[in-house]
Amino acid sequence: MSRLHLPLNTHWEFIPEDHPEFATRQYTGPSTEVSVPHTVKEVPHHNFTEAEYSLISWYRRDLSIPEAFSGKRLILHFDGVMLAAEVFLDGVKLAEHRGGFTPFQVDLTDHVVPGKTHLLAVRVDSRERTDIPPFGNLVDYMTFGGIYREVHLKVLDPLHIENVFFKGQDVLSGLPSAEIEVTALNTGIIPEEVALTVELQDHTGQTVSVVQEVRTFEAGPSVHTLRLLDLTGIELWDIENPVLYTLKVHLGTRDRLDTRVGFRESEFRTDGFYYLNGRKVTLRGMNRHQTYPYIGAAAPERLQKKDADLIKFDLGCNMVRTSHYPQSPHFLDRCDEIGLLVFTEMQGWQHIGDQDWQDLSVDLLHDLVVRDRNHPSIVLWGARVNESPDHTDFYTRTNRLVHDLDPTRQTGGVRCFFGSELLEDVYTMNDFAATLTPYHDRAPRYLVTEYSGHMFPTKSFDQEERVVAHALKHAGILNQIGALGIAGGIAWCAFDYNTHATFGSGDRICYHGVMDIFRQPKFAAHLYASQQSPEHKKVLFAATYWTRGDVNEGLISPVWIFSNLDRVEVYVSGKLEGEAVRATDEYPHLEYPPFKMQNISGGWGENFGALELRGYLGSEVVATHHLAADGIPQKLVFEADDPVIHADGADLTRLSLRITDEYGNTLPFAWGPVLLDIDGPGVLVGEHPLVLPGGQGAVYLRSTRIPGTVTVTARAQGLPAQTVQVRTQERAAEGRKLKAEGLLSL
Repeated sequence: MSRLHLPLNTHWEFIPEDHPEFATRQYTGPSTEVSVPHTVKEVPHHNFTEAEYSLISWYRRDLSIPEAFSGKRLILHFDGVMLAAEVFLDGVKLAEHRGGFTPFQVDLTDHVVPGKTHLLAVRVDSRERTDIPPFGNLVDYMTFGGIYREVHLKVLDPLHIENVFFKGQDVLSGLPSAEIEVTALNTGIIPEEVALTVELQDHTGQTVSVVQEVRTFEAGPSVHTLRLLDLTGIELWDIENPVLYTLKVHLGTRDRLDTRVGFRESEFRTDGFYYLNGRKVTLRGMNRHQTYPYIGAAAPERLQKKDADLIKFDLGCNMVRTSHYPQSPHFLDRCDEIGLLVFTEMQGWQHIGDQDWQDLSVDLLHDLVVRDRNHPSIVLWGARVNESPDHTDFYTRTNRLVHDLDPTRQTGGVRCFFGSELLEDVYTMNDFAATLTPYHDRAPRYLVTEYSGHMFPTKSFDQEERVVAHALKHAGILNQIGALGIAGGIAWCAFDYNTHATFGSGDRICYHGVMDIFRQPKFAAHLYASQQSPEHKKVLFAATYWTRGDVNEGLISPVWIFSNLDRVEVYVSGKLEGEAVRATDEYPHLEYPPFKMQNISGGWGENFGALELRGYLGSEVVATHHLAADGIPQKLVFEADDPVIHADGADLTRLSLRITDEYGNTLPFAWGPVLLDIDGPGVLVGEHPLVLPGGQGAVYLRSTRIPGTVTVTARAQGLPAQTVQVRTQERAAEGRKLKAEGLLSL
């Protein structure tokens, strides 16, 4: 039997309080059965405090080890527990971990008896402890709490692979090669000779190259390097064609570890630009927090991957920054799959603590790099706490560590003041000025890592002039980035997010996103979408509510139109007003400057009719956009992101709600409320009734562990009721296999 990774995500008992006896059978009080990912407290989408989740809680479950696992190494793996964890088995403390953003493991081998049912318990401290990064001072985001990422049990041979590091080399030469560094662990006391095999397979499962050498594995850890040479026909991983290969590393028949990899060359050069596979790429990105309404950071694989899709496909970006901490492996996996470049960084926010705090930060940075260095999407490591002051000793240490662990990538360190010393490879700068500073003259490798954001916070329900100005401010910064001749820029930020009282708009939300907290678009989102090629997505959007009473002096002029099409005709009440004109003079460095239409006639009262845009590619109309003139709610649009989810008690899909005009445009002042009814094996997560801020909002549907069909009905006064159905089903292949082997309920 080779290695097994057995999920331990179900059958957990949970209590939201500190009861040490919960680690033993002596506790017989109340508890709640949960699946992980799990948050210690579901919260409203706004108007709550960190005190609601800053608590100590406990999780526990039975753990029965089959007799077949005798002689194996049994490693308990946690992908993430916020913020500190103590792990107990049968009431005995085995391990403690500080830090909520990186994984940790506990070796159970010498503490379990095959055939016996043990009690596994985890004490979770979700308080904002000043001894653990990012805390110690103010932090502009919430961390929430719980076992908020997955848990599994690794079943390993006493001689097994600890990790693999893939380094593609000479990838542009026509005959690329690869160096594979294998770290193995022999837990026995006798050296063993075993055939070490490295096999590279393409996406069809065909072997591209293989090498095998007999190696001696001394007792303890050892590092072995093998090379795949003269690889022919290799396709490069790129943002347009993200080709992935599978690297299979075998230790005879004792162990096998599979890793997805990609061949690509990534470099920030001293000419100021970024190059991917020798081709200059202007980076257009978004910062992303890993948090969601209601559930905090406890989002399953499905939601994590959808965020990557939103940034790449809906916003038309080619880069994301995982601000300001390591994020879900599922999110990074999806970035690999779709060709979304990643700048990932160590945890923190402005504060540097004492020596113990720094030592812990270095340890956690080590874990980040080792976990993520095989992701081809990652092109830059953040070796500095976001917006922190200079600290030569600390940041010399972090940069040295990253370069030692991964000599194939460059480092950056995000600062917010010019003149900060440069210890990294790339000068990464948060520049919130209206006019960007061309600092790349003094730091030739230069990337703007935040802009806009808190300089112009904008709600989806703000007055029209503000939401339009918000979008145009982003357009202006994108235009400057094009003019300055720098690597690119990463906007602050993709999605609105919950924060502490010192920040945000008084309701614990920072409205800095180009999408709202529910991942629904503001006008600025359409501006970004319009900057991608129409081959990817045809964009045509009139940035107006088309209501005279919401603009000063009642004059809707100009009407800004975000589009990547060739030309746009404008009609009012079915009458051609003329063609909109691209604002090339104002935005000469945008690939697709916005269109604007001046002096639309329109009239008042009954003469004020519907707006229609017709967008052309060549001579063909390929897109239209209509807006009603009366602003009266006509539809309740109710949609589930997914028709099927997993029946594991943790999977979620978003149920989005919008009140719209007759053409499907969200009405920003039609707030609901919406009543929700559910039937079937599912649970609604969120506020219901739900008042829709800006005419749009969302809840989530969580599965139970019972397969079936869930029907959810939404009702808003004066509008026809709407229904969605979602099926919940067992994870097909994995579930059947584990159940057949008697391992599903470990």
